[in-house]
Amino acid sequence: MIFQFGKVIDCSLVDLENEFCFTGKTDQENSLVCPTGMVPTNVLERDDGWKAFRIQGVLDFSLIEILAKIATILAENEIGLFAISTYNTDYILTKEKDYLRALEVLKEVGYKIV
Repeated sequence: MIFQFGKVIDCSLVDLENEFCFTGKTDQENSLVCPTGMVPTNVLERDDGWKAFRIQGVLDFSLIEILAKIATILAENEIGLFAISTYNTDYILTKEKDYLRALEVLKEVGYKIV
């Protein structure tokens, strides 16, 4: 599944029932990550072509450096990422062109890819 993330005017047109939909709000913007085919019409800016993988299991909040280690490995291989964390789950998104290489370099250093 290919994702996009972007800036929306408001989230009223966002399908929150979609199996993967992430919204965030700050004092400067409303952000949305969703499958490209589900992008609402009120998106102001967007960046398409991202693929995601999930870090398996629920991570205890006392655990440290999990995302930092993954980010470092990907950065050392010149692969950019966009991370999303929810209460139970962490996702790493990479550009579609880097996705398979990202999984391969993580596998090479000992991460189990399922």
